[in-house]
Amino acid sequence: MLPGDFVFDAKVANVFEDMINRSIPGYSTITAMIGVLAERYCQANSTIYDLGCSLGGASFAVLNRIQREDIQLIAVDNSKAMIEKLKETVSDNIKNPRNLSCQCEDILDTDISNASVVILNFTLQFVPAEQRTELLKKVFAGMRVGGILIISEKITFPDKKLNQLFIEMYHSFKENMGYSKLEIAQKRAALENVLLPETLEIHKTRLTEIGFRSFDAWFQCFNFASMVAFK
Repeated sequence: MLPGDFVFDAKVANVFEDMINRSIPGYSTITAMIGVLAERYCQANSTIYDLGCSLGGASFAVLNRIQREDIQLIAVDNSKAMIEKLKETVSDNIKNPRNLSCQCEDILDTDISNASVVILNFTLQFVPAEQRTELLKKVFAGMRVGGILIISEKITFPDKKLNQLFIEMYHSFKENMGYSKLEIAQKRAALENVLLPETLEIHKTRLTEIGFRSFDAWFQCFNFASMVAFK
């Protein structure tokens, strides 16, 4: 990581909710529908993982949809500031905090077992490219048959003209959300060495080779997408 790169510190944690909703088109829809998907595919006496949970938006959406006591949701993030702020808001966001366990650790070190739902909501893009396959292999190995993996990501496109079009449309979206051109340029520079997007085809090929099936994107807006894959 280079000086000036984006980090999920206390400063970011304090503004994260506003920042993420103004930065990712459809973020609230994606988060809400993760709850719907989890409700449909979670299995009895299983575990749900929210890897890279930040302030717990997806975790809260899931636990507010699933009305059962036999599941445990493990929310993991390597940012101490994020986990501490998440813990402060648990009682305000979910009815039964006993179903939620928060862990401050690198998701590359997280043990995955008995999982029926695994969520990587704008997380994989921050994992070094050379470590993504091993992480997803670990996820696959720790999932039950019939389990679902949900991955939301910033994506790129092989067609350079389309790629540039979607980037420009995305920047227009951010301007409409109140960001200045300077702020957009500064954020892009800060993320350049940290957030490394891939094409949908790369995601599909990787997951298929690992053993996942029935992969596709269920949501896309500009250069952001959310995908599902089944074991």
